[in-house]
Amino acid sequence: MRFTNPKTTKGTNPKVRKWLAEKVGSEHPQALLLTGDMPFTGADYRDWLDFHQETASWRQNDLLVLPTIGNHEMYGGAEPGIENYFRAFPEIKDHRYYSALLGNVEVISLDSSSAAGPSTPQGEWFAAQLAHLPAQVEFLFILYHTPWVVDRQTQMFIHLPTKEALNLRAILEAHLNSLHARVIVFNGHIHNYERFVRLGVEYVVTGGGGAQPYPLLYRGRADLYRDPGFPVFHYLTLEVRDGVLHAKMWKVADPDASELSVVQKDEFTLSVRAPAGEPITAAQGHRH
Repeated sequence: MRFTNPKTTKGTNPKVRKWLAEKVGSEHPQALLLTGDMPFTGADYRDWLDFHQETASWRQNDLLVLPTIGNHEMYGGAEPGIENYFRAFPEIKDHRYYSALLGNVEVISLDSSSAAGPSTPQGEWFAAQLAHLPAQVEFLFILYHTPWVVDRQTQMFIHLPTKEALNLRAILEAHLNSLHARVIVFNGHIHNYERFVRLGVEYVVTGGGGAQPYPLLYRGRADLYRDPGFPVFHYLTLEVRDGVLHAKMWKVADPDASELSVVQKDEFTLSVRAPAGEPITAAQGHRH
């Protein structure tokens, strides 16, 4: 998103950014998930003031906002950046990584700025969360800023996923056979939209909140999003009901239009139920 002075138009699009923030607020979601890079410069409190002003509808609608830490939260200095981050999101109570139980949905937010190997505090905490997932959880949402699965172009030119992202993905995959919930991993960092399935886990790269668009000159066969349109400013809506999750991606139709609007460009459905009434595990595939 990169909220900053609206006069700044390099690296972020203030028109689209503000409009998308207001559009998301008008959806009246029960929870709002953010994939990081909320401010342009995390150590600059003025960028957080701009964030606060442009997301006023979120507080007016009393939204539960669940963020994750991106690299821009650390720009200008990690210590003041993280202090500003905690001040902006008092609900997470100074936790760099945390979980939130929302009925039959659990959200686990992890910290891309901290070590995440299996023997690190974050890695051990994540493994414990997966090993003790509450019985009522049907869908597990994982938030992390940098992608765990990426398109071929990103692998070659930006060298993602990072080592820490791969560490966390390995921890998740070690627990898949014992998980009773469907798993969706939401990442940002790439200013575009990508979607993959790996071992039954849905991986969604959603970084179209207003930062300078990142062009994908070609998409590998594994990427389930095939639309060539650019730029891909967007947001997603997720509806969970009766053991079924339905997700839709809404793309800004024309960022240069005098009046902005969105058009649906992707959707997917996940169910906790397998055919013939048999339980489904997170390691099984799903139908689109």
